[in-house]
Amino acid sequence: MTATEATGAAAPAGTASHRAAPVHVHPREVSLEAALLALADPVRRTLVRELAASGPWERTCGTFDVPVTKATLSRHFSVLREAGLLEQKDAGARRLNRLREEEFDERFPGLLALALREEG
Repeated sequence: MTATEATGAAAPAGTASHRAAPVHVHPREVSLEAALLALADPVRRTLVRELAASGPWERTCGTFDVPVTKATLSRHFSVLREAGLLEQKDAGARRLNRLREEEFDERFPGLLALALREEG
């Protein structure tokens, strides 16, 4: 694993990776409205539930069984990142995911636990 892959940083110019590095927002920078909107969508709640049931950095983007196109799934991941719920890093051709459960709960105590309990 290269240093770039280990840190999740963007690959240097001229390397094989052509994807832009994901932009992350820390939960302390997120409004309650943005957090609620991110958790309001049933597909995003499914993604969050599946991430909560997995270890950090275990799930790649393509391993979620949700009834949406790849482009729509990408948008859902973006919304979760912007709400401070998701952190992603690239590892070669794969993008790994981590639920920012502890950080999010620090900002919005109990909100994530409530969303994880709801079934739809």
